[in-house]
Order: sequence, then C-alpha cells, then structure tokens
Amino acid sequence: MDLWTLFLWLPLSLALEVNLMNTKLETSDLKWTSYPKVDGQWDEMSGLDDEGTPVRTYEICNAHLSNQNNWLRTNYIQRGLASNAYVEITFTMLECSFLSRAGRSCKETFNLYYYQANHDLANDHFPPWMENPWVRVDTVAADFLGRPNRRVSSGSTRINVKTLRIGPLTGDGFYLAFQDQGACMALLAVRVFYRVCPAVVASLASFPKTVSEGLVVSAEGSCVEGAEGPQGRRPTMYCREDGEWAKPAVGECACVAGREEKDGRTKCAACVPGYFKASVGEKPCQPCPANSLSTGPGATVCACKPGYYRASTDPPTAACSTPPSAPRSIVARVNGSMVDLEWSEPLDAGGRGDLYYEVQCMECAGPCIPCSRLNYSPRPQRLEDRRLRVSGLRPRVTYNFRVLALNGVSERSSGAVGEEVNVTTDRDVPLPVSGIQQMAATETTLTLRWATPLHSAPTKGNILDYEVKYYEKDQEKPLIMFLKTPSNEARLLELHAGTVYVVQVRARTEAGYGAFSGDTLFQTLTQDPEKPHPQVALIAGTAGVGTLLILAVIITAVVCIRKHGSTNEPEYCDKPGQYLIGHNSKVYIDPFTYEDPNEAVREFAKEIDVSCVKIEEVIGAGEFGEVCRGRLKVPGKKENYVAIKTLKGGYTERQRKEFLSEASIMGQFNHPNIIHLEGVITNNCPVMIITEYMENGALDSFLRQNDGQFTPIQLVGMLRGIASGMRYLSEMSFVHRDLAARNILVNSNLVCKVSDFGLSRFLQEGSTDPTYTSCLGGKIPIRWTAPEAIAFRKFTSASDVWGYGIVMWEVMSFGERPYWDMSNQDVINAIEQDYRLPAPPDCPTALHQLMLDCWQRDRALRPRFADIVSSLDKLIRNPASLKITTREQLGTSQPLLDQRTPHYSSFSSVSEWLHAIKMGRYEDGFRNAGFTTFSRVQNISTEDLLRMGVTLAGHQKKILSSLQQILPSEKSTPIPDHCY
Repeated sequence: MDLWTLFLWLPLSLALEVNLMNTKLETSDLKWTSYPKVDGQWDEMSGLDDEGTPVRTYEICNAHLSNQNNWLRTNYIQRGLASNAYVEITFTMLECSFLSRAGRSCKETFNLYYYQANHDLANDHFPPWMENPWVRVDTVAADFLGRPNRRVSSGSTRINVKTLRIGPLTGDGFYLAFQDQGACMALLAVRVFYRVCPAVVASLASFPKTVSEGLVVSAEGSCVEGAEGPQGRRPTMYCREDGEWAKPAVGECACVAGREEKDGRTKCAACVPGYFKASVGEKPCQPCPANSLSTGPGATVCACKPGYYRASTDPPTAACSTPPSAPRSIVARVNGSMVDLEWSEPLDAGGRGDLYYEVQCMECAGPCIPCSRLNYSPRPQRLEDRRLRVSGLRPRVTYNFRVLALNGVSERSSGAVGEEVNVTTDRDVPLPVSGIQQMAATETTLTLRWATPLHSAPTKGNILDYEVKYYEKDQEKPLIMFLKTPSNEARLLELHAGTVYVVQVRARTEAGYGAFSGDTLFQTLTQDPEKPHPQVALIAGTAGVGTLLILAVIITAVVCIRKHGSTNEPEYCDKPGQYLIGHNSKVYIDPFTYEDPNEAVREFAKEIDVSCVKIEEVIGAGEFGEVCRGRLKVPGKKENYVAIKTLKGGYTERQRKEFLSEASIMGQFNHPNIIHLEGVITNNCPVMIITEYMENGALDSFLRQNDGQFTPIQLVGMLRGIASGMRYLSEMSFVHRDLAARNILVNSNLVCKVSDFGLSRFLQEGSTDPTYTSCLGGKIPIRWTAPEAIAFRKFTSASDVWGYGIVMWEVMSFGERPYWDMSNQDVINAIEQDYRLPAPPDCPTALHQLMLDCWQRDRALRPRFADIVSSLDKLIRNPASLKITTREQLGTSQPLLDQRTPHYSSFSSVSEWLHAIKMGRYEDGFRNAGFTTFSRVQNISTEDLLRMGVTLAGHQKKILSSLQQILPSEKSTPIPDHCY
C-alpha cells in the first residue's frame, strides 16, 4: 500500500478536535507567569475577540527599548490522549515603521516554546527562562500588521490566527511560553487541542474513535454483522493527521453468502425470498436461476423445482434443467459388414449445452444379446457428433441399435430416453480374410500376401479390391494407416526399422466390405548401425568462413490411397503433418500440411452461427481486417464477451487460408494461459475468428499505462503464467516464433495468455521496423529473436526461450522498448558482441540472471520452459529473494549501458530530461515548484515530489533513479522503504 496516496482519498467523516486549553472560555484572570517581574512587561487585560466577545488578553509594547527578552508562561496543561498537539494563537501586532518611538530593535515576530513535565512543577525560576531546556516550536510572524492609532487589542485591528504543531508529547503534560524580543502585540486567545478521528462504519467494518498521531495512524476495526474479512487479517483504516479517516486500505470486509451490502456499505442484509447469494463477496443477491426457488431469507442456493435438476459439476448460479428428449429420425445405411448411423438432435435439449449421445447394440441372430467384436468409429460413448460407423457386422444377422440422448443431469433422473433402429446385414458380403503371410521384409517395408476369402453368393462374389489397415503395436494412441490394393498382396512402405506392426485386411465385393481379419503381427528388420537411415537427408553448406552447417530433416511419408467413383465410400488417410512426440503427449498438427487447409479449419475450429454473434465496437485493427469486441450467445450457454477478428472484403483465397490458419492452430490448444478459440464463422461475410475477450488488452501497453503500480511478486506471477503457457506449447512441439509482450493478452484478473499464432508469412512493404524474411516465408521480429534464428532461420523451442527472456525484460521495465531506439542492425551487431540487456531499475537479481540464462548463445545451454516455471515457482514461494537487486551491470554489457545514461549536460532543459524518461506529465509541477535547472533538481527529495503531485511510488523511483544516473556525483534523496 502506498501511504502517500492516502492524501488523495476523500475523507469519510469530519474530524473531532479535543481542547486541552481555550482562553476564550475563561471568565476570570488567567494568571500566567511573566518574566522579568518589572513594569512594562506582559500585561493581562480584558479585550474583545474578532466576534466582539470579551476575552482575557496579554499585551506588550516595548518596541522603543533594545535587548528585550520578555517571557510569558501558561499554566500546566494536561496532554490527555494526545501524542501531538496543536496551538492556535489569535493575536494582533503593530507595524514597526508606524511606531514613533520604535528603535532598530523593534520586532514584528515572537517565539513560541514548550516544556514537558509529568506534573506541575514550574515556579518563578524554573524552568529557566532560556531556550534550553525549552523547545522552540517556531518564530511566529504576523500576516496582518496594524497602525498605532488605537489600542493593540482593539476589535477593529486586523487579527492574525496561527496554528502550530507541537510534539511528540511523552510527558503527562506541558507548558507553553511566548517570548517577546521587541514587538508591539496582543495575545487575544490561545487554544490548545488535539485531533481525533471519530468512530465510523465504512466498507462493512466498524472502527473506534482514534487519536491522530503523526502523518497517518492505522486503526484496526471489526467486520459488521453478516460480514467477514480475509482469514488472519482484520480490516484496517488510516486516521490522517487532520483527524479525518481515509478509505480502508487492507483486509476489507465482504458480506457472507446469503447477505448483500446495503446503506452505503454499512451493513449486510439477508437476501429476500426469491433471491440468493452463493459465496462471500461484493456481488449483490441474484434472482434465483430458471426453474429454481428460495422460500426464506438469506438463501445461499436456490433449490430446483420438482422435475428439474443440477449436475454435480454445476455451480449454484446455474439454472436447473431436465434430461433431453429422445433423438429423432435415425437413418441406417448398410454397406456390407458396415453400417453408418445418423440421427437428428432431440427437440428438447433440456436447457443445457452439454448434450451428448450413447449408442447401445444388441445382436439378434437368435435371442438378442449384447453385441461383441464390433468396431466403432468413433467410440459409441459420449458422442458429440450425430453419426457413428459400426463395422465387423456378421452376415445374415439382425442388429438392434438404440441411440440415447444424454446431458449432465440424465444420471439424476429416472432414465434416459432413446430411439431404436433394426439393421439386417446382406448375406452376400465376403467372409473375413485369413492366412495373412509375410513374403519379404526390410528395415522400412513389409510385403504381405493372403488367401482369397470365401463368399456366399456367386452372383455378387467377385472380389473388387482389398483394404489393409496397419499401425504400430504398443502405442496408446497409434497412428492408423490404410492401403488399398486390387490383388491379394500389398507392400507397406515408409515403416520404422525394428518395429512390430498390427495388420488387418478386409475384402470388398459389389455387396460391400466384409469384416476385417483378426490382428496379425509383423516386424520390420532392425537397422544396420553402419548404414545411413533412408529417411534422413543431410544437407551440408557453409555459414561464414570455415563453419559447416548440417541440418537433419526427418520426413514422415504416409501412403494415402483414395477410392474414386463411389460417393458412399469414405476416404482413408492418416492426417498429414502429424508428428508423434510421445505415447502420452498430444501432438500439434500444422494446418499448412493439409492439401486443403479448409479441412483443417473444419476439424479444429467450431463453426458458429452468425446469429449468435453481436458486434458492439471496433477496438483495433489486425493485418487482415478489424478487431472488435462483441457478445456471443450460444443456445444453452450464458452470454459472454468475445473478441472478433474479421477478414476485410476483397480478399484472395490465399489470404482467406492465411487468416483461418490461426484458428486451425488455436483450436488445438486447451490451456489457461493460451488464448481460447470460441469458433469461426466461414459461411457468412465477413469471415470471422472468435476468441475469448481479454479486458486489459496487450501486455506491453497495459504495463505502460500502469507504470510502477505492480509489485515484483505480481510481475513474477504474470511471468509465471506466460511460461506455463509456453511450456504447454513446447510439449506439443509447437514453436511460436513471435513471443513478445505485444502478443500476450491480459484479462481483468491479471491472467496473461499467449496469443497471436498467425505470424505473417509476407514481409509488409513500407514497414518502419523491417524484419528479415526466413526461408519459410515468415518475417522475424529482430529484437525478440535468438541469434541462430536470425542467422540460419532455425526456429525451435530454445529460440522461443530467448524471446521469453526479452518478454521478462519488458515486464520488469513496465513495457520499455527492448534495446530502446537502436536500429535492428545495431541490435544484431550488439548481440554478436555478447551485449545483453541490463537489468531494469529495481529488477530482482534472480530475475535478471534468469534472463541472461535465456540469452545464452548456445541454445543447448538455455533452460527449458519447464525449468523456467520451476524457477519462478521457487521465487514466488520465497518472496524475500525478490528484494535482492543489483544496480551495477557487469561484463560486456556495461559499455553499451553507459551510452544509455548520458550526463545531464546532454539535455538542454529539465523539460527535455523529463520527456526522455517518459515523465513529461509532471513538467508543469516541476516548473511551478521552481525546479527548472539541474542545480535545483539535484537536491530534490521525495517530499518535493509529493508536493508536485508525483504520488505513485513507481514514478518517484523512476525520477530519482534517473537522477542518480545522469548526476553520478550527486546523491538524490532515497525513497523511504514504506513507499515500496
């Protein structure tokens, strides 16, 4: 908490002042003690104050005499609860130049002193009438001086009022003393008081009456009835020096579940019937969701009406719903031993968006029994698409398929509703293939042969062709491949050496396909270690003088044979561009490896009906069109804000594919730190990509707008989120290539998410910040790119780690531009000379060291993203490590750093310096306060900055740190620890 910002808050209540002494209220003589005891000294008289009320006053006028030292001491004043007190002095004073007898020693000021004591011990000689042991408060000068044509206590003379602060007070009481040294004046009234912040209820907490002490004093309160605060912390509010409360700072209370704020956040009232509140927080009570009700006050959840349910995973705010009605219009298309089932969605989805299907099968060759040894594509449980392929059916058998519609509450109801269809297979389909034999084998091929299967009808028994299905054994999620052949033999190509493959074969006649054969296992030969692998091509070339660059390119080729001439026959082919990275890992599929990129869009991105999207405003511009904010309302789901990228009119087909490729990429990711794709609209104009909406926009501009307002632990939390998202991408073998703060989006909860997966494949002409085009066609953002990616177009997860180090620097410098105004070529040259960015101001040493690790020239020495996440977790668990900072930059980076911190003589004015460090907003404050030259600025203090309106601790630190750099021989006042 920045305590200086307390003075910007509006007071919550008026201050109370407790009087310790007030001479206006005295009706008899004050009988204060004067010194020396001679005529012409302080004289107690009756007079009139500024309101014409009779008061007791003290007057003195020895301006014509020299060497005056006249003291007047009050009676003993009990301090009560005061740690600091205030003295309000009402007085008049005559102007020396109008006194006919005034000498050169005539004064127009007097001094105020105080002396502390635990009891009344003063007499005529003690305390001594001298400055020590008295403590001088101030020399008081008059704002208004009178003329000597009337008594100095006359009501018509202009009156002065001065308020002075004394303290700290430690004794039980104190005396005041007034010292005259040749003035002609009258004390009309003296009031001594202290300030108290009154008892108050604010922000759902009650705070007791609190005495003001010093700049601010914190007071602990207690939450009002029906409210609670963070565990282990009591609500705290600050009592200011002026006796007024400031807004609560920490531990604010919140109404418990079932209660909401009322009467300006002074109490928590129970939710009325028909409303509820499920959790602690500021949110008000909400109407009960659809099909639910609450009958009493203070409800935390609304019970479902009879016949309606909530799923176990539904939040209390969810509407109650019902199971869906039965699916409609089941259609079965039989093709030999295979049947394709399709159906229409139920008329009533139950008011939910989690509709899915389950298919049950019964075999009725005699008495109906559950089906066995059938193949389903996809699995018959938890189906989202309304289609299913079942193969391996036996000839001359009737099958009963029952399709059930289910949702999240089906298990809570009495049972699911289904629709049935009966299917009888053709008697003429061929019987399964048997007797598969291996004829030959190499490291990468298998040659197989099998016997011609029997068939049941000579009229339809001619074998048209065979289909071979094969995949690697012992793979949890094997890559299944297909091959068609017109004869009873096949050669499987592009296999892995020393690998066991599972092979199945089925025959096709005019009646359709027969069932697949049982699994048969075959193994390729083991590779000879002295023989080069046929799938590895070594490309040798030179990069610089005497440097040999060897690139190993491993290409996985997949046989894909498609049937022609039959509209009912599907096409079988493994998905292109798929690279297996582990048995338990999800793989990323490059959409550009698809022969038809539109197929990738259909596979990975959900098509959204244009009627579900409402565009509200344009918030930016992208490479292909506008970026908008809008709302998405999908039936069965609540409406939410989304970001919408549009493809501008007049696009080419290539631009359309480039635009939609980003959706094909995003649709494969599912991680809390990766931007989420809602879907696409491709059937209407304009074409749109719809993603989740991130309220705070791009990270770089967000940090610049909030310069200095986040603590190191908050910044590390942001960096941890980015690293977690990149760890997920690297584990999927995805390389971002453009990791920068501008491509990180921030939501309202400060969660950072990696975005922008459509790195342009064209170099824009006329660019003000040109980039180098890679051999793949992509442009390279030089300031964020690893040296090997710039020199050799070598993009890997290690090059993304380099870019992540630059993002760390951007975050810790609050959005500063990497390498400042250096040109791209200068950046390349500097990195080649082992220059690395210095630590931003007040950057923890551990974080800058992690940046340097990311910027290792040898990419094999850079940490992995998993290592980075682990390192940041350790820092978060040990916040003390973030307080260790290093101001000096070591090594080869220092000479270039010195170029960034010029002497003050390189700036023509203070204004130019402020604009250079992006603090130009305070130019008027510096000018009005008189800090217009560097000789004045070098002595500036934190208090000076506060008076000029520089209240943000981050901005104070930036200004003072800059002064320490441009004025190395001077010492600027450090920022107090409590401002951090």
